[in-house]
Amino acid sequence: MEKEDLFTHSPVRYFDKATSAGLKDGQLGLITSKKGLGKTSILVQFALDNLLNNKALVHVSFDQKSSNVISWYSSILSEIAKKKNLKVEDVADEIMKNRTILNFNQETFTLPKVVNTIKALKEGGINVQTIVVDGLDLAAVTTEDLNCFKEFIETEKLVAWFSYTNESGLLSETLAADKLEAFTTVGHIFPNGGNLYLGILKNGDGKVYLDAKTLLMTNK
Repeated sequence: MEKEDLFTHSPVRYFDKATSAGLKDGQLGLITSKKGLGKTSILVQFALDNLLNNKALVHVSFDQKSSNVISWYSSILSEIAKKKNLKVEDVADEIMKNRTILNFNQETFTLPKVVNTIKALKEGGINVQTIVVDGLDLAAVTTEDLNCFKEFIETEKLVAWFSYTNESGLLSETLAADKLEAFTTVGHIFPNGGNLYLGILKNGDGKVYLDAKTLLMTNK
């Protein structure tokens, strides 16, 4: 029952209530901000929400070791449980068994190669449904490679979230227009005094606040 309770109290429920920017099967989303504001935290919250909903996940990291990625998941899952006085120890292994972490170097590994790796996982029996891609410099990715990834997501009816370091909160200054077309939803993390919020730049509007200490999405 704890697993279902964790899903019910997932921070993504605040995102769902505050925006209309959730992804459907076959769609890509993008979270941007300047360095260090919480992009990875947002991606992990989306990822955990899918794991709690019994969906197999692949986390692709271009800038963090697997041990660091694992720490993100453990920390955020613990914070979600703590806020609602739920116990996570008994279900943590069950939740994480559907998670696969891949580490790549952008200088030697392109998005089409990521696609081939995920295809191999699916052929090996892993029913991948959600992908997060963290730490990839999208400015250095070709439009052709991004479209290759998008076509794979559409064909397989998957969902994928990307992060991208960018200081501007204007959609027009996020990426080149032909790359932005690949993303259904674009959100940017804005500083707001001593607080932060995730504002939607594409696919509707709305914003969801981030807890200043935990970086979890919240309603205030």
